[in-house]
Amino acid sequence: MFCVAPPESEAKMNITKGGLVLFSANSNSSCMELSKKIAERLGVEMGKVQVYQEPDRETRVQIQESVRGKDVFIIQTVSKDVNTTIMELLIMVYACKTSCAKSIIGVVPYFPYSKQCKMRKRGSIVSKLLASMMCKAGLTHLITMDLHQKEIQGFFNIPVDNLRASPFLLQYIQEEIPDYRNAVIVAKSPASAKRAQSFAERLRLGIAVIHGEAQDAESDLVDGRHSPPMVRSAAAIHPSLEIPMLIPKEKPPITVVGDVGGRIAIIVDDIIDDVDSFLAAAETLKERGAYKIFVMATHGLLSSDAPLLIEESAIDEVVVTNTIPHEIQKLQCPKIKTVDISMTLSEAIRRIHNGPCTFMTHSHLTAPGEELGHQHEPLGSGQESA
Repeated sequence: MFCVAPPESEAKMNITKGGLVLFSANSNSSCMELSKKIAERLGVEMGKVQVYQEPDRETRVQIQESVRGKDVFIIQTVSKDVNTTIMELLIMVYACKTSCAKSIIGVVPYFPYSKQCKMRKRGSIVSKLLASMMCKAGLTHLITMDLHQKEIQGFFNIPVDNLRASPFLLQYIQEEIPDYRNAVIVAKSPASAKRAQSFAERLRLGIAVIHGEAQDAESDLVDGRHSPPMVRSAAAIHPSLEIPMLIPKEKPPITVVGDVGGRIAIIVDDIIDDVDSFLAAAETLKERGAYKIFVMATHGLLSSDAPLLIEESAIDEVVVTNTIPHEIQKLQCPKIKTVDISMTLSEAIRRIHNGPCTFMTHSHLTAPGEELGHQHEPLGSGQESA
């Protein structure tokens, strides 16, 4: 069972039990907005800590209050200097460990290096390396959101809560797109078809998938497993045995599987960074008759000149969450809109600290037997439990 908080507590969640310390590991002030929103929802003050860069670019962390025997939650949002962000988190985690904290929970809404979670040719699985570093530093639990691949959770030997932003994006579609019933959910490549199907089923809408040579999906990259040397070896077991040649891939002409003519196209994905593939998808959808194009993504990295490209493109609106700060990009491109997901993160923190059977708000209840962070998606606004 879950307990429902009285209506007056919806504006701010009930104050957590004692013994909780909330830190922000960012030295960049622009990255602390999410931390402040979470602290406000929890009704606690931010912990006192100094995080700064030495003149030689070394990261220094100084915790200025006792964390002995307490549950420490370290919120780290990824800045443009991703490597510095990682070092800030690792050093703070280790500082709390050596200061005898009871537990150290990392709140990392966007997990960096999540795209490098598969072996590519003679590269490395950097997500596994980063997970090992976090665990070795002393992390006892991780809260994150919409991992690029769910299997990244297996790289950790600690509990991982992979929360979902989909309820907030679904709510945005229902409330901010008046004629969304005339929309179709679009996957810009077959790799993102599963996510598009989830959105389409929850909104009771159709689905379309873009496939063809204009796309550059990760699954099309050669991973090295089928690339042995294609020369006859003198030391072969038998001279007639040869490794068969791998037939090269050849993409078909670009195709849209599904009807988008005279409809609103909503492209969904987990990350929007290099926008070239999104711009190409938007142009294709326009050619096929879509009259409005929206892009929905959890993590808006929007690197380089992405805002300017979006502003000049056929895309009408880009909706992302605040897992990553992008206020500068919003000033460059009015088409970029933000959805606040601090409610889910603060609720996860409160449940982990207080225990699962505590008060929760009316707006985002999970189905019976489900917990935040499990693989089952929480019900979004307007969804009813079965």
